[in-house]
Order: sequence, then C-alpha cells, then structure tokens
Amino acid sequence: MPKRVLIQLDGDAQPSTFDAVVAVDAGADVLLRHGGVTADGVVPLVHGAMFTRGGDDLASTAIFVGGSDVAAAEAVAAKVRETFFGPLRVGVLIDPSGANTTAAAAVVSAVRHLPLGGGSAEPLAAVVLGGTGPVGQRVARLLAGKGLSVAIASRSLPRAEAAARLVEKAVASSRVTAVEAQAPIRPATPLAKVLSGADVIVAAGAAGARLLDAAGRSLAERARVLVDLNAVPPAGIEGVLADDKGRTEGHAVLYGALGVGGMKMKIHRAAIERIFSDREAVLDAEELLALGEALA
Repeated sequence: MPKRVLIQLDGDAQPSTFDAVVAVDAGADVLLRHGGVTADGVVPLVHGAMFTRGGDDLASTAIFVGGSDVAAAEAVAAKVRETFFGPLRVGVLIDPSGANTTAAAAVVSAVRHLPLGGGSAEPLAAVVLGGTGPVGQRVARLLAGKGLSVAIASRSLPRAEAAARLVEKAVASSRVTAVEAQAPIRPATPLAKVLSGADVIVAAGAAGARLLDAAGRSLAERARVLVDLNAVPPAGIEGVLADDKGRTEGHAVLYGALGVGGMKMKIHRAAIERIFSDREAVLDAEELLALGEALA
C-alpha cells in the first residue's frame, strides 16, 4: 500500500497549520502544502495528483481545499473538479476557514433536538445571526436543506438579502428571508418578530461580537435550541457558555463553540479518512453534514 499523500491547496500565502495538523492526525502520511493557490494555477497541481499513480494506488492521493477567502477557495475547488476526467480523479475535501465542518457540526448539534419530519403544516423556523459570513451562510443553507424556514440576520440588509438569494439558489423550494439586525434589539422590529417565532437561533458572527443580549433572548420565547459559535468573550449569545454541549436552560438547549467543536473535529478527521477511501468523494457542506449525522 503506497503512502497516503494529501495535497493541501490553500489560497493564503502560508497554508493553515491547523488544517495540516488535523490531516496528519487523521492519517495522512505525507502532506504537500501549497500556499497562494488560485484557480488559474490549479491544473498542474491536480495533474500531479492524477498522473503519478495508477489503478487502486490512486486512492492513496487526495486533495484538501482551504484558505481564508471562501469565494477563492470555491473557485479553486470548482477548477479541481473540472480538471478530473474519467477514472483519473482523487477524493476532495472543501473546507475554507473551517466553514463547512463548523456549519455541519452546528446543524448536527441543533437538529437532534428538533421534531423534523413531524408532518406539521407550520415549518420549523431558524434565525442565523451574523448569517452573511462563511459559516453563517452554510448554516443557513444546511438548515434550509432540512426543511426549516430561515431568516438571515445582518447589520447590512443588502448583504443579508444577497446571502438569502444564494441559499435559495442552492436549496430548491427553500424559504429564506433577510432581516436587518439592530443593536440593541427592540420589540416590534423585523428582527424581534423573527426571533419570537424561531425554534433555532445560531450566532455565527465575528469573534467577540455579541449578537443577542439577554433582552433579545427574552423575545425568543419559543426557541428550543441556541447555538453560539463564538469562542471569544463576550459570548455571541448572552448566557451561552463556550463549553456548553446540550446544557438545558428552561425549555432551550444550549451549545457553545467548544461544545460544537468536538463534533467539528470528528467530522474533519472522518472527512480526511473518507477522501482516502473513496476517490469519487467530493465533500462540501452537505456531504459533511451527512458524515456528521452518521457520527452523531
């Protein structure tokens, strides 16, 4: 059996050391790290993966696409897929900024507490605070894929509207709305209205940014699950602790960033294993969600 070689394609000048360590821990024997990768420079790197091994040995080569610029990483990933042909292909994991694995872990954590498939005429509802960022958009997309109606909240209504359109394009028959997030949150505003009807609230904003204070939480009387993906004080959702992992408070279940982080790491490691066992695998957010659900 040849050594497992993972080719890390990262748009940043210095490829992520976090992704490198996880790859090694997940079983990569050799890690080839390429920084400053753009879609224009992908083809020769992918050809190197495709043409150096043949037959079953090709399964021991895989590609990881990362970087902090999510749009650039998605363009790289699209070019990788375009370069493959016939049986000449290797497994691919797409996880820029950890957005896909983090979003998958957040949704796995949340939906285990929801009565999905209950046949209710009224769909379950979610609010994603900070929903225009890489993680927020993917959380919204994955929740919409589970049949929830989703409100994407942002301080910029135009950005929220643009993110909502992207989710609607990605998920057929989805119900996605955009709402402006004001601080502090006041009653009788559009954000207060969606919070009052939310079954799930996910905070996916910038580190150290409080998106939902105690007064805002008091408006969300129906919420069954609160997920805060911010690990840097102050909490993104007031009262949610970073290490909360299914803690019950009243009728709501709480998850913090570290509580979700354990599932994220499981998904990330399992994804590395998967792309070395299935050279047809292309793991994006939806595939990583399915992987997480199998691990839960």
